[in-house]
Amino acid sequence: MNTTQDEARIRNRVLLATRPQAQQFLTDHSEIRPLVSGDTIYASGQEVTHAILPHDGILSYMAQIGPQRVVEKASIGAEGFVGFTYLMGGGPSLSDVVVTVDGYASWLPLDALNEAMQRFICVREAMLAYAQGLIVQLMETVACNSLHTAEQRVARWLLVADDRTGAPEFRVTQDAIAQMLGLRRATVSQVCSDLMHAGAIAYSRGRLTVMDRERLASFGCECYRRIQAVQLQPFIG
Repeated sequence: MNTTQDEARIRNRVLLATRPQAQQFLTDHSEIRPLVSGDTIYASGQEVTHAILPHDGILSYMAQIGPQRVVEKASIGAEGFVGFTYLMGGGPSLSDVVVTVDGYASWLPLDALNEAMQRFICVREAMLAYAQGLIVQLMETVACNSLHTAEQRVARWLLVADDRTGAPEFRVTQDAIAQMLGLRRATVSQVCSDLMHAGAIAYSRGRLTVMDRERLASFGCECYRRIQAVQLQPFIG
């Protein structure tokens, strides 16, 4: 995906929640870059140099479990941003941050973010509101992964991904879903097969389409609705 600054549609909700003067400052000081599935944006322990505000696509915070296994801790789409540790005093990235669905994002240098937060109170308010929502997402994800079935967890992840991409289809492999949810590849393959037979999704060659959201939601759990409520809550602007 080669989205340029001129072609990009500003969809990030944190950015859109700020007042016009602040939004202009943030866009003037940021650079639009593509998000390519599989790319690592930050490695765990790496210095955070930019806040990254996705407009399309999904970024995931990944936890290393043992020498060869990773699992998704939280994910971020157009509702949020990467770099919230800056709000807590800075420091290196707490996790690997990996692109799981293609898209594009604004890269905002931290010195420009610092200036924006000093000049515009709405920037700090919007970012703190999102940080609170991310904490809720983390808690819901922990509960969901502990209590619910593989089918419910896959359905929840696909619904959230569909909300974030806003496109008829998006690219994601069953291997990636299995890795993010800590499931066996064969388990995810069976769940996707069941969802296809039910008419909820279509899947071919790494391209997934949500065909019937209501049907897909019927396979999910209440965690999706709670995560969605947090993502859709109005930020202070």
